[in-house]
Amino acid sequence: MLDYFALGVLVFAGLVLFYGIIVLHDIPYEIAVHRKHPHQDAIHATGWVSLFTLHALWPFLWIWAMAYREDRGWGFGDGKSVQNHVVRLEQQVVELQGRLERLEALNATAPHNREG
Repeated sequence: MLDYFALGVLVFAGLVLFYGIIVLHDIPYEIAVHRKHPHQDAIHATGWVSLFTLHALWPFLWIWAMAYREDRGWGFGDGKSVQNHVVRLEQQVVELQGRLERLEALNATAPHNREG
């Protein structure tokens, strides 16, 4: 009777360990889902691959999942909207076109001294 109980405890412990590792590897995916990460499927697939690579990828998955937040994206921006950047680039184009026109006007009025 005690042998069957010990066998049951071993089977139970094995199942808990097996499924516990699987649940542990789904933590980065759950973080990605919660943060509405654009790479959720890739993080989930890499979690399964990490099971077969002796968990070498798992810490990087955690970082990858935590790097994105819906309200600020990847966090590398300056906090300004894309529209602000477009307006600034349009201003730069106008300034550069003005400089180009002035240089072309100077070049047209300057005497050409060609030696041949």
